[in-house]
Amino acid sequence: MTAERVPLNIALVGATGNVGAKIRDEALTRGHSLTALVRDVAPLPPDSKLTAHSVDTKDVAALAQALSGHDVVVVSVRWNSNDIAGVLQAVRGSGVERVVIVIGAGSLTMPDGRLFFEHNLDKGIDPPTSRAALGAYRHLQEVQDVNWTAVSPAAQIEPGERTGTFRIGGDALMFDASGQSRISQEDFAIAILDEVEQPRHPRGRFSVAY
Repeated sequence: MTAERVPLNIALVGATGNVGAKIRDEALTRGHSLTALVRDVAPLPPDSKLTAHSVDTKDVAALAQALSGHDVVVVSVRWNSNDIAGVLQAVRGSGVERVVIVIGAGSLTMPDGRLFFEHNLDKGIDPPTSRAALGAYRHLQEVQDVNWTAVSPAAQIEPGERTGTFRIGGDALMFDASGQSRISQEDFAIAILDEVEQPRHPRGRFSVAY
């Protein structure tokens, strides 16, 4: 018999981004209360369980105040335009005990031991978001006074199906039987909400792929 889901009060930073919107929808589908923290609240859909709050992550005091009173914080932002140190400082100031942070795939390890970020560099690919996300993850690894969890997708993450079937891994980039490393944004959101509801990776990182 499946245990009844306990509704949580979740703060989601970046609720209108490609991945953030899927996390938002998944949380609301599961019956949680959600505070969407974004710069522009206009794109947010109306929902009785959704509270919209306009805030800039660079305003640490305002962000801390907006986060206060929630059970858990989820952060899904572009790290080339957001500061991990400031976000963590806001979490500290908010009194919220747990934060789940989306980090890109660049910090995952390839079979040859290189980071996926390094693999891309060797191919001439250097997205500013990937470099910044790697820096954010390295910063997180040094943080001991915040109960953080980082989550990374597969190499390829795009809109797709919500299947509910995927693998959970660690620091290695995962590939399927055909050599592809992929996950849909919808299934990635499921894995994140599973972690929100039942924490399994305190001060650690997990990855998600088919």
